[in-house]
Amino acid sequence: MANSPQARKRARQAEVRRQHNASQRSLVRTHIKNVRKAIASGDKAVAEQAYKVAVPVLDNMAGKGQIHPNKAARHKSRLNQQVQAMA
Repeated sequence: MANSPQARKRARQAEVRRQHNASQRSLVRTHIKNVRKAIASGDKAVAEQAYKVAVPVLDNMAGKGQIHPNKAARHKSRLNQQVQAMA
């Protein structure tokens, strides 16, 4: 348990940041899930639209350090491959 005033403040800040980071990670996962759902539905137009919405979110989170840039690139590449493979 934090005993000094500085440690108490740092604990409060850490909790706020933890909740914000969790929210941001959830946002990324939701967008990826939306693209995968659209791909599974078989509608290429919807899948392309969902992909176009997800890409800036992935780039933004990679830029902020929420996820590694290579992870963002990997997700974008794999999702785009799946969208393009649709008939």
